[in-house]
Amino acid sequence: MTDPVSRTILLLDIEKYSDRDDIEQAYLRRMLYDVADRTLERAGIDERLRLRADRGDSVMELIDANASVTALLRALLTEVPTQLHAVNRMASSSAQIRLRGVVATGYVAVDEHDGWVGSDLNHACRLLDAQLLRTALRERRDDFALCVSESVHTGIVRHGHAGIPAEDFHPVTVDSKNGPLRAWLHGPVPGAGDDHCEKGGTSVPGASSGERPAPRRDQPGAQTPGSQAPEARAARPSAPPAGAVFHFDGGAPTFGGSLVGGDQHGVSGGQVTGDVHLGGSGGESA
Repeated sequence: MTDPVSRTILLLDIEKYSDRDDIEQAYLRRMLYDVADRTLERAGIDERLRLRADRGDSVMELIDANASVTALLRALLTEVPTQLHAVNRMASSSAQIRLRGVVATGYVAVDEHDGWVGSDLNHACRLLDAQLLRTALRERRDDFALCVSESVHTGIVRHGHAGIPAEDFHPVTVDSKNGPLRAWLHGPVPGAGDDHCEKGGTSVPGASSGERPAPRRDQPGAQTPGSQAPEARAARPSAPPAGAVFHFDGGAPTFGGSLVGGDQHGVSGGQVTGDVHLGGSGGESA
């Protein structure tokens, strides 16, 4: 295996490649290679300064560290969308090509089987496969979504070189099996807030939500539904007896303006005072 050397890493991947049949996949691969070659030529990076690996639905380029990353980014932001638009406006719906791209830098070695080895390369591949980048492309009208590594943003993007507007790149954090990876996405971040950062996460056990949790029933002092502390029960006034209560303080009792008459045989649960006649006109006074 060779010693690791500093490289610029360019990855391009076709969206929904596996959904196409063999004829369509062969066409998409030709278009992918054409886009990659023309973009690298536009950036002034000829074949002597790069190594290419074919991954079926994607292409991986290891570019010499002496090649201009600034020119590469400028070409990606201008040349790729132009080429994709020219291709897709004449293609059928099944032959539309849309790409995800990643630009990163790092140290990569080449083994005896011409395989590429390096943690920085692994991180770049995980950025390319991140769900956030897939979602970003799916939600866009244009046909290209680009993400750059933290090192590329720090060294190139944030300085606002011509053709590379720094304000169009937004920080994101994507999950990977080796932990979160920080990167910078060109264009809108799907589902982001005003700080343009990817949102997400789970609640922390024991964290305060501004509300007091209800005590469990098996905790001291916890009350079951319908139960009440003895002092609270004692403080409550006695409830009135069930049913109606009538107070007659002389005169003829009325209900809604009507005189109580007829054969009334008793007043249940009520209190009767004064001269009250219940029943017919011949009844005795109570």
